[in-house]
Amino acid sequence: MSNERIEVIAANDAFYRAFEKKDLEAMSIVWSQGTGSLCIHPGRNALRGWRDIEFSWLQIFRNTKYIEIETEIISVEIRDNIAYVILIEKLLQISGGRSVQAQSMATNIFEKMASKWYLVHHHGSPIMG
Repeated sequence: MSNERIEVIAANDAFYRAFEKKDLEAMSIVWSQGTGSLCIHPGRNALRGWRDIEFSWLQIFRNTKYIEIETEIISVEIRDNIAYVILIEKLLQISGGRSVQAQSMATNIFEKMASKWYLVHHHGSPIMG
């Protein structure tokens, strides 16, 4: 496995650790702070720019008592300073006294800037059935 691939997978893992731990500071380290960053939560509209993305994660973290995330990587592709990870997210979420299990197909796109991979796009789509 190449160093680039190892770095991209590590950045992807850092995103899911921040998500699972509901750690906004760790999330802000993973995400590009640029205005071109995009996030599409399952069933939601696209959010553009770190300010809106950060607010969405803050709301998710505040309204979620507990979350577990298991990922299954389907593909990792790297071209120059852009990489994408296609995966299945398996979530267990406890919110408002309810336990919800869900699966999403996700695409995470990373851009290498100043020798570090930053998340610039996350898109999760629910897997039905």
